[in-house]
Amino acid sequence: MAAPKKKLTVLIADDQTLFREGIKDLLENEKTISVVGEAADGQEAVRLAKKLKPNVILMDIKLPHMDGVTATRMVRTECPDTNVLILSSFEDEAHVMESIQAGANGYLSKMLPASELVNALKTFANEGVMIPQPVMGKLIQGLRQMSSSTAEATLVALTKTEIKVLALLGRGMSNKEIAAELGCSVKTIKNHLNSIFQKLDVSNRTEAVVKGIEIGLISAEDSR
Repeated sequence: MAAPKKKLTVLIADDQTLFREGIKDLLENEKTISVVGEAADGQEAVRLAKKLKPNVILMDIKLPHMDGVTATRMVRTECPDTNVLILSSFEDEAHVMESIQAGANGYLSKMLPASELVNALKTFANEGVMIPQPVMGKLIQGLRQMSSSTAEATLVALTKTEIKVLALLGRGMSNKEIAAELGCSVKTIKNHLNSIFQKLDVSNRTEAVVKGIEIGLISAEDSR
């Protein structure tokens, strides 16, 4: 008999009690997701991240005592195994860029229908990149406005296959989906990803896609 799949543990960080409770009620109906804690401010989010070690934090940006971007940066530094998905009503380029640069693994809108939020978490659990296309478009705009010297200073020797993997990653595909697309094993894709992360000097899938766009390895078309 196969061992039961481990639940995705989630910490919700938002200063609005009703919103937190609504998200908690929604997620607790899912057999594969477990809400392990709630935080009403950024400082509490960091403290609970250290204590509870959740797989994912759903983090608002506008939090008292410590904003969500600062809290994200601290969590990613002090709890590297905990991923942060920003869940915010702000969708402008500046907030998206700042959050991703702070180490957030994805950026979701509070305007998402409930079912899409659940699907987004499940996709993330299966190694998808959590930057929906409308938000990715704003991220790309922000990257284009950055100094071109950053791209010119970063010379990366990715193989043709690694660039293909990176492009498929930008479309939000899981390892299994990329393996099927390229006709190879999931283990091979994992090896390619490890090589990509090392060459791009990044630690996760979202950072790899962002870096790939920034230095021109993949385009906006690739990230659809």
